[in-house]
Amino acid sequence: MSAAAPATSKTAHGDVAAKKKKGPGALATAYLVIYNVVMTAGWLVIAVGLVRAYLARGSYHGLYYSIEKPLKFFQTGALLEILHCAVGIVPSSVVLTGFQVLSRVFLTWAVTHSVREVQSEDSVLLFVTAWTVTEIIRYSFYTFSLLNHLPYLIKWARYTFFLALYPMGVSGELLTIYAALPFVQKTGLYSVTLPNKYNFSFDYHSFLILVMISYIPLFPQLYFHMIRQRKKVLGHVEDYSKVE
Repeated sequence: MSAAAPATSKTAHGDVAAKKKKGPGALATAYLVIYNVVMTAGWLVIAVGLVRAYLARGSYHGLYYSIEKPLKFFQTGALLEILHCAVGIVPSSVVLTGFQVLSRVFLTWAVTHSVREVQSEDSVLLFVTAWTVTEIIRYSFYTFSLLNHLPYLIKWARYTFFLALYPMGVSGELLTIYAALPFVQKTGLYSVTLPNKYNFSFDYHSFLILVMISYIPLFPQLYFHMIRQRKKVLGHVEDYSKVE
């Protein structure tokens, strides 16, 4: 379940509340700032690539090919977030962060890259667009939080845009996996059949179906978690505005 991964306020490299209690050291903070700046720039490159390709072609069909390489690079670069949690420089759950990052990497490499027939599907552009906007906001949020200069606009975007981007991303992911199923079944991609010397079998087609089913219990939990976080972070500001 990757979708617009904002589902983790705890995945934040700049969780303000946590950092006030106990933040990373100066060296770790400097590293995290650089990492988040680079990731922000990387997703901006992807956004610009999408816009330029659209303007050049006059169509949104097949835009994936224009940003395929940077998408793979920067999405795979998110694996470092798991390491950040594991070594303790980011106060987030390794399990939760790992699940969210690995789910995106899985969709990037094990589905979209591996099943080339789906790369021209509109659903791919749907989740790529959701990811791109989400990550630009997310990494900007982390960067400014680490610098203790978080503009309200970025905080508001972080806890508001997910309302549309998360369902959009999830829809694109599910539709892409669904589109890949016939090709996976036909080619036997990544499947292992019996007999073999390991006496082990694996049906990738069935595995993808299970992945899709897993969205049913997981999506609502993560989505409503972010809604609760939004109310906690922005609620008092909005209540104050209403009073005025």
